[in-house]
Amino acid sequence: MRIGIYVGSFNPVHVGHIHVVNYLLENDYVDKVLLLPTPSYWDKTNLADMNDRINMLKVYENDKVVVDTIHNNYPYTYQVLNSLRRDYKDDLFYLIIGSDNIEKFNLWQHVDEILKNKVIIVRRDNTDIEKYTSKFNTNNFIILNDFKPIDISSTEIRNNINSKYIDKEVYEYIKENNIY
Repeated sequence: MRIGIYVGSFNPVHVGHIHVVNYLLENDYVDKVLLLPTPSYWDKTNLADMNDRINMLKVYENDKVVVDTIHNNYPYTYQVLNSLRRDYKDDLFYLIIGSDNIEKFNLWQHVDEILKNKVIIVRRDNTDIEKYTSKFNTNNFIILNDFKPIDISSTEIRNNINSKYIDKEVYEYIKENNIY
């Protein structure tokens, strides 16, 4: 099985995140997507409580979209992938990243181990993705050039909570629990 691994803070999860998931499933890039919310993030502060972010993600769970809360306690992506490999021995992994992450991808811990898997790069901006991927001697990058992202950020949502960019259930959860 081809499993997409979507690691993020999801603070909060919004329609842009789910648009990526649906696109990958509907266009047969992957058979299933594991959403892995991170307990912390190197460049992010003020993350909502991990349990709240998990509960918001669970709104989207189904047979093809799974919120993984077992493999998400590692500080580095290569460790997450190695942990997943132990539990999903026969499956192929497709790490899902935004094009904003490719500029510093060479600085990720043990990038050579990460590149043993496929890496799907979701175009989010005008980054010259090929400029950065060409530095690696691999054919494991899949660039989604035809993907049309939804231009929204979790920061914008946190600063102005409204239901325009988040599903109704997520919006209600945020309001009921006074998260942001």
